[in-house]
Formats: sequence, structure tokens, C-alpha cells
Amino acid sequence: MVPSAPFRRFIIDLVGLVCVVSLQRVHLIKANNGFHEHHACLRKCEWPPNPMVCRYEFTVEWFYTMSTDCFDCPLNQTQCSRPQCIPVDGVPRAIIVVNKQFPGPSIQVCEHDTIEVKVLNNLINGETVVIHWHGVHQRGTPHMDGTPLITQCPIQYRSSFTYRFKAETVGTHFWHAHGPQLADGPLGSLVIRQAAPDDVHSGLYHQDLAEHVLLVQDWTHTVFMERYSQVIFHDVDITPNTMLVNGKGRSAGFPDKASNRTVYTPFHTVHVQQNTSYRFRTIGVVALDCFFEVSIDGHNLTVIASDGAPFEPVQVRAFGISSGERFDFVLDAEAEVGKYWIRVKGIDSCEDMQALALLVYEGAAHHPDPPEEVVSDPRGIILNPFNKKSSKEFVNMHDMIATGKDYWTEEQTDVVHYLVLGFELVNNDNFNHPIYNPAFGTDGDPSTFRGIPSPQMNYVTFKPPSAPLLTQSREISEFEICTFESTQAVQEQCRRDFCECTHVLKVALGQVVELVLIDRGQRFSSSHPMHLHGYRFQVLAHDRFDEIISVEEVKRMDEAGNITRRYQMAPMKDTIQVPERGYVVIRFKADNPGWWQFHCHTEFHFLAGMSILIHVGTDGDLPPIPQDFPRCGGHWYPKEDPIAGGRLPTPSATPSSAAPGLNHGGIWASVYVVIGVVMAQLVSRMF
Repeated sequence: MVPSAPFRRFIIDLVGLVCVVSLQRVHLIKANNGFHEHHACLRKCEWPPNPMVCRYEFTVEWFYTMSTDCFDCPLNQTQCSRPQCIPVDGVPRAIIVVNKQFPGPSIQVCEHDTIEVKVLNNLINGETVVIHWHGVHQRGTPHMDGTPLITQCPIQYRSSFTYRFKAETVGTHFWHAHGPQLADGPLGSLVIRQAAPDDVHSGLYHQDLAEHVLLVQDWTHTVFMERYSQVIFHDVDITPNTMLVNGKGRSAGFPDKASNRTVYTPFHTVHVQQNTSYRFRTIGVVALDCFFEVSIDGHNLTVIASDGAPFEPVQVRAFGISSGERFDFVLDAEAEVGKYWIRVKGIDSCEDMQALALLVYEGAAHHPDPPEEVVSDPRGIILNPFNKKSSKEFVNMHDMIATGKDYWTEEQTDVVHYLVLGFELVNNDNFNHPIYNPAFGTDGDPSTFRGIPSPQMNYVTFKPPSAPLLTQSREISEFEICTFESTQAVQEQCRRDFCECTHVLKVALGQVVELVLIDRGQRFSSSHPMHLHGYRFQVLAHDRFDEIISVEEVKRMDEAGNITRRYQMAPMKDTIQVPERGYVVIRFKADNPGWWQFHCHTEFHFLAGMSILIHVGTDGDLPPIPQDFPRCGGHWYPKEDPIAGGRLPTPSATPSSAAPGLNHGGIWASVYVVIGVVMAQLVSRMF
């Protein structure tokens, strides 16, 4: 039978529709997506845009470095590059991986693409996990931010969660597990490129290659929670064991009997051609207490952007980078053909460490590696230095001049808040039991303190809520939450006694908010890389002092007009290093409603409680949340006795007398326990 004309027309239209749908260019990748393997979304970004849907599948699981997948690595260096071989620095340890890779798969897309990532939790010990898309503002999709118990429920073992969001925040970013797991391996780069006409610096370089991403991090030879517990409960030094570039370093040596020498795991290698300019993208990740200084032997670096925001190019010999920061630089490959070290020098707790990678010019593959010793070169500028005032040699971020289209210059500020970052001497109930192991030898006397100082913001330790605030705020007890205003009212008490809660700073939608971040510098030389989810902010001012400072001094300086803010073309960041004994003034327009975490990105400080939530707008301002979005949390209690039968009484909340949600420990906890013990003794003697 010959098909009728209408039927043939229907078939032709159907085929045409399928072809049109296929032009949406959906691409899926499941595994083994490294820097050098091409995903269809890794492409030259076009103008006008031709958006794609970029799909990935991430499997998160436990694995092992120097596993049997490595065969004879490093005695046979080529086997160190085998699939699933993760040599790191040659020291075996348990590691959390995504798709059996470390670092994990690199997501590289174009502006206006849609990113979709299905995350399967296969952590066999039952741990939960979430993935945060660091630097992506999630406008319209705050529930995709990836912050446990703030924007979503943690992903349970053997369960999956699919993140889907628009790639609108251009720049160098990264994804990582949000929490202590970050230090054990689950992280990778996330680059959102622009078409050349939109990139203000596209004329400065010839190549912007996927493999020219440098992820620098500290590393321990045990899982992070073991080191964290050692520091808190056993007074072990906070220093990491080593540092890595793109997951590679050298610690353990392996005797090679054939050559009678010691061999090591390979460094990461980057290839360039002479007389070509390249855009490099650098990402900093710190778990313990390090700061990095990046340089390349024999080359100056032209830094052009930080945290995805461009600024006027500045030529430097090195730049500093702290945890959560990203810096883009242009390398002009104009040196002699050869090999050169990419050096990551450790600062602060990593003072005696360095991580290395090799920059290899085309034609120099068989050249010997250069000496590893650091050659001192005092010439040139260092951008973003560690705990330095601005000078001819040291240039801080507030000295940069913003460019591009994303900065703003209006000078009207609606509200100013002062936030203190510090290591406080309080009897932290999480660290020291007030009776069995008090932090103070003599109660309240700082000279007798023998505990671990508590990383806090405004003298309060952050405690996560029992359920996600973004989606289940009405189910959370008011006694879990404390507002910024309520903690201000009891600040003097919190300076003496331990306070913790889900600390929230409420901001009206549309307000221009200024934050003065102050580090008094009382305990350590540590600086704090403060990261704000959901936003970039202007960096208006920065200074450091020779002596310990107080919040009151900074306020008096500000009231007297002695803190000069630069509003015009102020650089934009989402992570800023607050110097020890200093301050940084930042400002943002609260036009992205949601619950956004603002925290120190040094993992140790964050986990211990240096964080606050910025709640922008109200529930009515939020974009729609999917109706079937996962729910969790709360406090279940049996209503019937499963053993004896009958109804059970419902437990009641016991609010703090000081402020809703604020938990006071330390001195008062000790008093209550002692009173209880004495009363018990009296009662026992009476009977």
C-alpha cells in the first residue's frame, strides 16, 4: 500500500521536528572526563551564542592512592598515567574520588549553556555528600547552590541528586564537596567561557586551553577528619604534610634497584609553544592553614581576573592565592626553549613547603629538569600578598581597577555591619568538657587557657540547622536560630562564655549592604579567606596594622572618616583574604534572594564554626522550588511506647534565656553540672 499524501507529510514533519530537537545539542558524559578528553561542551564559544545542555554523571566513592591500578608506578613512570591510577605524592591513603579521578572531572562550558550533573553517592561507609558550585551565583536556582542543610538535604548513600543550572557566571570556578570531604578529594575545575567579543581581555592571549587550569592545594597523609580530630583533641600541629598541583606532588621515594637511585611520582606537566601567549586559570584550595604564592621561573605573569571578575592587567613576578580564590593570568612564552618550574610556595603554616609543576616548551621534552631549589628574585610586584600593606612591592586586591560590564559604581549604601573574625578563648563545649577537661585552668583566666581557640564570627560559633532553611524554614524551631541583632545584644556575655547557634544576618531584598570584616590579630598570624555564596562583592578598602586592634578602634576610625573607600571601578570578588590585624571593607547589592552562607574557606576554620548566613529577602521573594524537592531533618520522637504500650509525653524545647537559638556553654554549664552533683549527694545522704 502506498502511504497517503497527508501521512507522508506527517512523517516528513516528524523527522524535521526530531532534527530541530537534536539541535539543542544535549551531551552526556559518565566517566573518565579529564583535562585532555573532550566533552562536546568544551568548544570555542560563539557569537551569537549557541547554547548547549551539558550533562555529566558523577559517582562519589572511596578509593585509594597508589592502588593496584598503578602497577609499577613510579618505577615505570608511564604507568602512573594509567586509568584509575591516582599516585598523588606516592604516599598511600584513603581518598574520596569522583569517577575514579583526582582531581575530578573538569566541567568547561560556554556562557548561557545549561549544566546538568547527576551526583550518585556511593560512599560505602554511609556518609552523605553535597556538591557546591563555587563561584556560580545560582540566580533563579538557589536550591542548586549545594550547601547542606541550608539549600538542600545531604545526598544519602546509594541515592542521587541532579543539579541543573544556567552557566551565567562567567569565569574560573570550581566544584567541591561542601564540608570536610573537600580535603579528601572530591573537587574539580568549572570554567565558564565567553565569546571573544564579550571577553575584555581576549586580545591579550592566543590560547585558552582546558589543560591550562592549575588547582593548587594542601594535602595530608591521613583523611581530613583524623587530622582535624588530632588538632582539636590531641594538640597536634595544624600543618599539612605536603602541597599539590593538579593532584600531583612528591613525598615518598621508591628505590630503583636497576638504576641504583630513588625515583618519585611525577609532577604535573604543562606544554607551551614559543612565541605564543596563553591564558592560565589558577584555583586555590586549603583545608588546614596555608597560603600560596604562585610564580613561574624565568617568566613574568600578567594577571587579568580574579574569581571570574576581570580587572586592568597587572604584570607581576608572583601572586598570592588563598582557599577559594581564583586568579587568571596570561603567560607570554617568550623564554628560551626549555623546561621551567611552576612554583607554588607555601606561606604561614606551610612556610617550608613548595609544590612544583613543569612548564615544558615544545622541543624541550628531552631536556633535563631544572634544579628544584628556589632562586631568590627580589624584582617585581607580588599581587595579593599574605598579611602585607600595599606598597611598591606588594599590591592588594583593593588596588585593582575593575573592567568589563559587571561592576557598578553607585555610592549609596543602605546598611553597614561590622563582623569580627577571631580565635576566641572560650570553653567550647564541642572541644572541651566543662567538668572533665575544662579549657581554663582557672575559670575565665586567659593565662591558664589550655584548649583550642574557637574560630568564630562576632563571638558566635555557627551551628547548622536541623533541616534546610531554604525549603523548610517553617519546620525549624525558633530556638535553633539566632539573629545578628540578638547576638549583638549579648556580645559581652559571648566574649566570656561559649555561644553557638544558626547565626543569621537578615537583609532586605534590594539593599546595598556593606560589611566591614575585622581580624583583631590576637592569637595567630592566620588570615581568613572569606567566601560569599550567591554573589560577587566590591572590595572597597583594605589595611593592616602593626599592633593588635579592636573593633571599637576600627569603628572610631570609620566614624572619623579615616577609612577611605574607593567606589569607582572597585574590583569584584567572591572570596577575599582578611589580613591578620587588619580589615577589609566589601559591598554588594542584595538582589539575589535566598539563604547564602558567608564563611571562612579554610576548611578547618569553617568546620569549627567561622560562618554566618545572609538571608536576603523573604520566602515570598524566592524563585519557585520544585514541588518534589527532597525533604529531611527535624527531630522524630515516638508517640507510643513500643515496649510497654500507651502514649509517651512529647518532649518540650528548652530555649535559652539570652536569645532564641543561642546556646551558652562553658561557665554556666559547669555551674549547672556542679549544682546537680551537689544536690545528688545531699539527696543520697538524706536517704
